Amino acid sequence: MNKFLFVFLIIQVCFSCKNNTISYFYQEPPSTTPKLFAPSIVNTDSIELNVVFNHDHTEMFFSRIVDNSFVIHHSELINGKWSDIKPIAMYEDTVLVSVACDPTITNDGKTMYFLGVDPKRYKNDVTREELYAIPPDIYKSKKVNGKWELASKVDFSVSTEHFETYPVVTLDGSLYFRSNRPSDYGGMSTYRAQYLGNETFETPVMVNINTEGNELITYVSPDEQYAITNGQGKFQITFNDNGEWTKPKEVPLQYESNWRYYCPYMSSDGKYFIFSRRYNNPQKKGWAGVEKGEVYWVNADILFN
Repeated sequence: MNKFLFVFLIIQVCFSCKNNTISYFYQEPPSTTPKLFAPSIVNTDSIELNVVFNHDHTEMFFSRIVDNSFVIHHSELINGKWSDIKPIAMYEDTVLVSVACDPTITNDGKTMYFLGVDPKRYKNDVTREELYAIPPDIYKSKKVNGKWELASKVDFSVSTEHFETYPVVTLDGSLYFRSNRPSDYGGMSTYRAQYLGNETFETPVMVNINTEGNELITYVSPDEQYAITNGQGKFQITFNDNGEWTKPKEVPLQYESNWRYYCPYMSSDGKYFIFSRRYNNPQKKGWAGVEKGEVYWVNADILFN
């Protein structure tokens, strides 16, 4: 090979490596001690939750409560710089109070699934308590010409008249989610809906976890080799052993009382565990009593060591 061509190729490789370095809003990566994610950018005096990146790490999403509404916000990595944080409109302008949170992005970056509440089931003067009591569904939004479109409800086999929460999309487009639809076990269970293409799914099937507690999957890796569960106010990790999920083991965090830990997710490169926590007024239950919400990140070694 011509030595000048060889030198040129080496320079190109080095330049590409430098420019492909993943940026997390120019923050210093965390150790095995959790720290706030992007203070003053994502974490503010408002209530924030569920930071998620797309597969290519070119877009970041999270939810923020604004005037009693859960609103998905995002930022895009353009020419190496993150754009200003902006909300995404998922419903018509006439909907003044709404719920859109817990986004999850397909591998191609063109479809977002999220937890939503049907605006037709309430009035704009609804209270927080009334809004949060309405059974949520799984919604989807498509990205067309660089813009996220208004959302629509996923087909009836996934979104029913019962509670559906925590959607997580896998590499092949299938969906994991939690639902309290009628079953032999009763209560909330984890379900998986195989993606068939053309925005359709097979009838969801229940996912069984080898556990004595009430741990339910709230995140699954794109290749479905491991999952993070919630139970007893803490996180656990379970592994896919030839189609059987192993007994969940607790993720070793310093869990504080009166804080609820939820919305586990992984960074797109798999190096960092991102989670949310919220502080509840001890005198009130549910979201109506939430006074503070924060997003943290920590080195993924705490999960896999």
